[in-house]
Amino acid sequence: MSLMKPLDEKFPIQRQLRIEAAPVVLINVFTLDAADEPVFLDVWKDDAEFMKRQPGFISTQLHRAIGESPTYLNYAVWESTEAFRAAFTHPEFIAKLSAYPSSAVAAPHLFQKVAVTGICTV
Repeated sequence: MSLMKPLDEKFPIQRQLRIEAAPVVLINVFTLDAADEPVFLDVWKDDAEFMKRQPGFISTQLHRAIGESPTYLNYAVWESTEAFRAAFTHPEFIAKLSAYPSSAVAAPHLFQKVAVTGICTV
């Protein structure tokens, strides 16, 4: 991966990994050149297959922006920050990052569900 940038400059993923929370949702927004989409999809699939085998992984879904925007959003659910941290910092996963196209920029961030009365539950 040529670049990983924080979604929130004041609270990058490295700081989030130190917080114990459960469950967590990873939102990762990828931007890249349109010409790199086929390679990106192959590499992302390989990464997703690795993550799927990791303890604490629940699910993932990749979304593509509509129209001609080569922007992708990955939504992944994990049992805990601890489980995600173990997978995200695993040497095998880190080695895979170099396979992403040089135009790819990732902006990962962890979230937790919020209950809003009458709208959504935790």
